[in-house]
Amino acid sequence: MKLLIIEDDRHLSDTIRETTQSMFETTQAFDGEEGLFLAAQNIFDVIILDIMLPHLNGYEVLEQLRKQHVTTPVIMLTAKDGIDDKIHGFKKGADDYLVKPFHREELLLRLEALIRRSVGDFTEQTIRFKDLQMNTKNYQVSIGDDVLKLSGKQYDLLEYLLNNRNTILTKEQIFDRIWGFDSDTSTSVVEVYASNLRKNLKKYGYDKYIKTFRGLGYMLTEAGDGDE
Repeated sequence: MKLLIIEDDRHLSDTIRETTQSMFETTQAFDGEEGLFLAAQNIFDVIILDIMLPHLNGYEVLEQLRKQHVTTPVIMLTAKDGIDDKIHGFKKGADDYLVKPFHREELLLRLEALIRRSVGDFTEQTIRFKDLQMNTKNYQVSIGDDVLKLSGKQYDLLEYLLNNRNTILTKEQIFDRIWGFDSDTSTSVVEVYASNLRKNLKKYGYDKYIKTFRGLGYMLTEAGDGDE
């Protein structure tokens, strides 16, 4: 799962990254403008957002995200414990608040709680879709009694689609999520992997559940409409 840390204190940001690295793949931003740009890609599972940031403060970042319909859960960090500040943050769309300084264990528990509310049990190791099962512990995918042999990126693509079923994922979102912002390849690689994934699913008739929106992206849907 992907975590975005928007915090200008580099020492604290690094501490959060180290604390959460067993649970998340983390990306760091050190000012409000950079944080807003990254968060607006809508590829993260949760965001940790400081209030006092250069260029744009945390409230402004959060307000812009919600206006852009980015619903990623957000934990706001603040040195203030005043109720007015918390109310202001919640009204802007925050999901939780954590006052500095905080214990690492409390941060992890709050992250787990947000993930449970947004995508289900954090400790759940199996993702199910009809007769398809994906074990996220041993990276095994099966349909019925058959085990599918998927390459690493095909597995990642299928997992991303499964976790966002009935939601259109743009090629740019998929690319940034799986290959990363700093990859030296291009978004055309998404089409290649989507095609190969479909080929692996076709034997079982599951290719029809990956809907293509030409020029835009892909969506996994139970309707089984295929291409558009």
